[in-house]
Amino acid sequence: MVDLIQKKKQKQELSQEEIDWLIRGYARQEIPEYQMSAFLMAVCFTGMTAQERLFLTQAMVRSGETIDLSQIEGIKVDKHSTGGVGDKTSLILGPLVAAAGVPVAKMSGRGLGFTGGTLDKLEAIDGMKVEIAMKDFIQQVNDIKLSIIGQSQDLAPADKYLYALRDVTATVESIPLIASSIMSKKLAAGADAIVLDVKFGNGAFMKTLDDARELARTMVEIGKDAGKKTAALLTDMNQPLGFAIGNALEVKEAIETLKGNGPKDLQELVLRLGAWMLVLAGKSETPEAAYDTLSGILDSGAALSTFKEFVKRQGGDVSQIDDPAKLPTARQTVPVISDQEGFVKSIGAQSIGVAAMTIGAGRATKEDSIDMAVGIVLLKKVGDRIAKGDALALLHVNGQDCQEALRMSRSAYCIQEAPVSAPTLIYDIIS
Repeated sequence: MVDLIQKKKQKQELSQEEIDWLIRGYARQEIPEYQMSAFLMAVCFTGMTAQERLFLTQAMVRSGETIDLSQIEGIKVDKHSTGGVGDKTSLILGPLVAAAGVPVAKMSGRGLGFTGGTLDKLEAIDGMKVEIAMKDFIQQVNDIKLSIIGQSQDLAPADKYLYALRDVTATVESIPLIASSIMSKKLAAGADAIVLDVKFGNGAFMKTLDDARELARTMVEIGKDAGKKTAALLTDMNQPLGFAIGNALEVKEAIETLKGNGPKDLQELVLRLGAWMLVLAGKSETPEAAYDTLSGILDSGAALSTFKEFVKRQGGDVSQIDDPAKLPTARQTVPVISDQEGFVKSIGAQSIGVAAMTIGAGRATKEDSIDMAVGIVLLKKVGDRIAKGDALALLHVNGQDCQEALRMSRSAYCIQEAPVSAPTLIYDIIS
């Protein structure tokens, strides 16, 4: 192990055998944490070559089970988002792409931070089961082209051990380590092609466009070298996506979007991501043609019908989809009032996300429980005109002390006198 630390410190390339030995030994607890910490820090300072990144990703895949989706007909396309505030795209994207005939066999996780993950949001629907047997998962995708379930704890377990160590050794922000962490779980989950939504900005893990572009290129390269068709969209997270932040609130917004009445930025992102999923699945020759196809499906109501069938098949109460007012609803709304007039220049997405977490919409620790009904609904976004006394947002609360959330939400809004153009949503596509 000392030799490998020394090699990486001197910017020498490690072989596949050396990286396999390293990951296998750490997963078996044969390599102590202090040595692995030194290795991770060396990677942070000296980076990794493309070959090393692929070998690291593949070694983490081999540390646990892999999912065999070969019994599902067609080209299976998965989508991964690097995370943001108000990101409920999977709830819309899955049924939309499935309605176009592309199988979506998705494994998702729970949220830690601003709001719940995809599984938490789905569980806002009464009776919704996100843990089902693999044979039923495969059968459901063959039947209706869509299932979303919890990610197996046995997928890439070495990544879990490494991430826990990175979290306490200030080695999280290393692009080779981030890319191999994400891609190891995607490759282990068995999809044939992968579309990545790499977010940047105030409310994202990657704060700058340049860092996000480097991460996207690294992940696309790993996917390509692993034999998977892969594309990445670089998308803005300098303000929350859509209007709703919070689990049941985001489900309601997803339903409205499936009806064709959703926020423009959310609908546009879903259509653009979905277009690339259709291209990688061989259903469309160009993203432009695929975009038009998906727009027609959204307008027809077919995606909403697929979502209802998906909910029904996994035990959820479909009447809540027909009447979203039946979903968990907070007892009280509290307005966030502007003390200025002008135009919204920016909205600190991270501050809005943390504000939502403080009233129970997310988890500060894994042990925290989520209140499905609470959250924040934005009433004004970047570019909108504001009058003094206007409500900028509504806090949805169940009797919680919301003074801190009010303060954070109000301070998240930056207002200026001059008009502001609406921000760019998608900055680049790497494929």
